[in-house]
Amino acid sequence: MKTLLFTAPLAIALGITTVRAQTTAVVAPYHLLHTITVGGEGGWDYLSVDPAGERLYVSHGTQVEVVDLGTRKVIGSIPNTPNVHGIDVVPSANRGYITCGRANQCVVFDLKTLRPIGAPIPTGPKPDALLYDAYSQRVFLFSNDGGRSTVLNAATGAVAGTAELGGDIEAPATDGKGSIFANVEDKNEVIEFDAKTLAVRKRHPLAPGEAPTGLGYDPKTNRLFSGCHNEKLVVTDSKTGKQVAVLPIGKGVDGVAFDPSTNNIVTSNGSGTFTVIHEDAPNQYTVVANVPTAPGAKTIALDPKTHHLFTSTADYGPTPAATPENPRPRPSIVPGTFRVLEYGK
Repeated sequence: MKTLLFTAPLAIALGITTVRAQTTAVVAPYHLLHTITVGGEGGWDYLSVDPAGERLYVSHGTQVEVVDLGTRKVIGSIPNTPNVHGIDVVPSANRGYITCGRANQCVVFDLKTLRPIGAPIPTGPKPDALLYDAYSQRVFLFSNDGGRSTVLNAATGAVAGTAELGGDIEAPATDGKGSIFANVEDKNEVIEFDAKTLAVRKRHPLAPGEAPTGLGYDPKTNRLFSGCHNEKLVVTDSKTGKQVAVLPIGKGVDGVAFDPSTNNIVTSNGSGTFTVIHEDAPNQYTVVANVPTAPGAKTIALDPKTHHLFTSTADYGPTPAATPENPRPRPSIVPGTFRVLEYGK
């Protein structure tokens, strides 16, 4: 298959290895399988798959929608989660955790009943992404303002400590061996800290990548995949901090998923595409395709059992006129059009 080799001077100077982009027509590795209508009003952020429970948790305004992955029906919701961002579950403890950005708190819920467990837990300012780490048996709540991670005991919800990380923290990842990674959006870096002591171990610069958000990780090759807002995916060796590749992606990335079964890295781009990249070798990557999704479909969740991808969006109305108070207005969201899109092969 004919390929185009990217050998920009910056890449050569950094010692970055081969990056290939396909220029011939290929069969798209993913296509739309199902549209799951949710409806209602409000914005959205992260989605989270619970493969054991066969459920998809979807952030939506002031509540979390719960979708049965077998029937693809909404089977419940978790209300009173203002400005909900992230969701993760701890099946062994029958608990789920939700970050509520506007309220600076975390809501804990029962996986079976979907009812809250106890009172909301105070967090740092603007809690956004969160991560359950099975190695440490902790849940990490990351503030997008103030550079803090509130750390909880996964089984009880008790506060176990606070990690002072610095900067605007975005998506995290774990190596499952005691290291937690996270993108720092305003510092253009990815950090590593100890899951137990909470001490920062390393800070790896991501330039030429800017404003990193979504993060994926390959535990086999120790590679970190940082999706950056200047339409680049930066691949970093987590052991050495060396950049090994910089790849072109779509506009408006906010999520990155890595499928260890296929070695596919997928970025979800708010402009309306998935960029699919294949990890050919630890230091060699091929841009396979840009799969059409829908405008606003900026986040992503992978089902490790089916290898399907999920994203969410809604229809947009007209953009209001700019004002001195709101110089960059956003288009309105059409009520009742919120939906989840499921992609597969």
